[in-house]
Amino acid sequence: MGVKQDGDGTILPPTELEKIPDGLDVSVKKFLRGSETNLEGQLAIREELYGKSAQAAAKAEKWLLPSKGGYLEAEGMEKTWRIKQESIALKSRSMHVGFHIKWSPYGSLRTQGPMAIVRETVCDVVFLHNESFFAAAQKNMANILIPGSYPYIYNPDGTELHCLKEHGAVLRLQFLKTTSSLASINNFGQLHYQDVTMGEMVGSYRTGLGRADVMQVDPYDGVVALGHSLGTVSMWKPTSSAPLLKRPCHRSPISAMAFHPNGHLMATAGKENKIKLWDLRKLEDEALQTLPGQAKTLEFSQKGLLACLGCGSSV
Repeated sequence: MGVKQDGDGTILPPTELEKIPDGLDVSVKKFLRGSETNLEGQLAIREELYGKSAQAAAKAEKWLLPSKGGYLEAEGMEKTWRIKQESIALKSRSMHVGFHIKWSPYGSLRTQGPMAIVRETVCDVVFLHNESFFAAAQKNMANILIPGSYPYIYNPDGTELHCLKEHGAVLRLQFLKTTSSLASINNFGQLHYQDVTMGEMVGSYRTGLGRADVMQVDPYDGVVALGHSLGTVSMWKPTSSAPLLKRPCHRSPISAMAFHPNGHLMATAGKENKIKLWDLRKLEDEALQTLPGQAKTLEFSQKGLLACLGCGSSV
């Protein structure tokens, strides 16, 4: 590579291509930006992803309503717990919704709507892939001596499609979206997983921990948790015949259980009138917090607040 000079003898600086030594042309090409056509295609794909993300965020804002929560502000010595729903409805009638459900308590609701023709007690109901199909643990009236119900699958019109007698006398049902399988626990402590798309039984395991009246699914990893009559909580997955975790949580039967949306916290309630919070990231026998109270139902809100429904009408 020679040196260039102008007419008066001044040495000219080398151009960008002349700065590259011989033999490095091939190595330089792989670090270049590429043609304008490839760049435009990459930008188009990225803009399409941005558009899909914006649509998903708009749907979340519409349905999840991640806005600041409201509150009641009392005047003077007035107590907020004395304010009734009727007085609030007078000022905001458009937001007042009332429900009257017959055949309670909720743990043994009788069927209504299209299923009202059957007139059988339902122990548990879960939706499957969407709101079009659902499964109901329906009381087996043919043998009233066996507590529990067979799972039945219904379509949106309330027409019975399948009766899953292999599950036995089912007490609780849960649907696992990650594996498209219906999980059930029956009166004899047997845990079943059945693929609802192919109809095959994925797994059938005997827990060996006694009766389980509580069944929940961790939304973070899809693990099934069972609350047993001896106060123990066990966690299962379809591919394992042994529990992933066994933890003694209460000295009495488990009455309710719930998982935080982030999957790190678990709330349990026992019939000894205690509610406990557990950190699932630590295998410790001590609860993070113990609260007095009795609960038949526990549920975490989208903002992480824990709601407790007892035997009465108080939340």
